[in-house]
Amino acid sequence: MQKAFVTLGPGAHRLSEIAAEAGLDDSTTGRILTVGTYNKTFVRVDRGKYQLGSTVAELGLHALAADNLSDNDEAHQVLEQLRTATGNGLVFLYMLAQFGGAGRQCIDMAVGDSDLEELGMTHRAILRVTRSLRTGASGRTILAYLPEEIQKKTATGPIPDEAGPGVIKDPDELLVSLAEVRDLGYALGRQECMAGWNSIAAPVIWDDTIWGAVLMLKPMDVMPEAPQEYITATLNAAARLSQLGGS
Repeated sequence: MQKAFVTLGPGAHRLSEIAAEAGLDDSTTGRILTVGTYNKTFVRVDRGKYQLGSTVAELGLHALAADNLSDNDEAHQVLEQLRTATGNGLVFLYMLAQFGGAGRQCIDMAVGDSDLEELGMTHRAILRVTRSLRTGASGRTILAYLPEEIQKKTATGPIPDEAGPGVIKDPDELLVSLAEVRDLGYALGRQECMAGWNSIAAPVIWDDTIWGAVLMLKPMDVMPEAPQEYITATLNAAARLSQLGGS
């Protein structure tokens, strides 16, 4: 149903328009929309029109409209260059989720010859699963540039099951870390995404609005602390992706 709103674009739409785009009858669409208004996924506005109901959804739609990075060979080359510059780190490009709450979704990666399944990951899971902004350097990087009310709501939300042992559990500490991300322009993760892996993330911003984040992962025994040259390389990659996204 949310995909219908993405296709129809920002703003409010009539039930019949939503039903046609979703490929459902009006009755089924009406029931889904009614349930969605209770959890604020949708909002009913004047004259029986509906729209996506959260600031995150609106920002996600903005990110989607500004998405020049999906299936972009030049953007992928930026990820490959970051992988090389960081000694074959695992590099992922995350986009603010278009709908469904405060989340991020991976749209591209540069992992070389690494066997992701041996690392407890699969291409399908990485590219298909929407992950919470509550944890991970890339999640915190995106969250740091979202409105304060979304930050507070996310910080007090549940910690995802997939979080690593280094996840920031205290909501106040998490909010402080977001201010640090904005001050520094990047985030460092220590076993946040998964046990045994440290990370660096930097924001991808288009038109003064957060679009997503680029993330570089390395085993903690190889990168116990993030070298400045790796941080600089990640920042440079994020800056280049921001340019490509706005072009």
